[in-house]
Amino acid sequence: MVQQVKYDIVAHLKEKLDSAKAIVLVDYKGINVEQVNTLRNEFRKTQVDYLVQKNTLIKIALNELGITELDSYLTGPTAVAICHNDEVAPARILVKFIKEVMEEAAFPSFKVGYIGGHVFNANELIALAKLPSREELLAKILGSLNAPISNFVNINQGIIRKFVYALDAIAKKAS
Repeated sequence: MVQQVKYDIVAHLKEKLDSAKAIVLVDYKGINVEQVNTLRNEFRKTQVDYLVQKNTLIKIALNELGITELDSYLTGPTAVAICHNDEVAPARILVKFIKEVMEEAAFPSFKVGYIGGHVFNANELIALAKLPSREELLAKILGSLNAPISNFVNINQGIIRKFVYALDAIAKKAS
């Protein structure tokens, strides 16, 4: 009976991890229940799954998916943040949580992240979290692409405006 429960847990983990864009392993020691619930709520708002499970079961699920790079990080208390739509969301939320709720404490902390088939260490995850969001970057790109056209229109309007002022001045002088 116990074995079947473990098989079910591994199958559930595998299902969640299979289509994940980002998998972040978090060391959660030193955090109390109230703070964990706050963190879970923040993750839920951005559709990030945050779960605590035995390291061996996480390892089995990851290995069955062909992800063996994280095996050495599965020691001690480990939580898994899994995101299916935004690769940076788990890192961004945890960095914000540590800054605002934990007041820059050393816990919880990143162990490692697995994004796009690449392993990111804690420092790289923090740097990734500090990048602007996808929407902000797209807005900046669009603004950069739009700037030359806007400048061209403004220059041409200036020329036309000066021409109209000149004609108006000539008309006033003639009358």
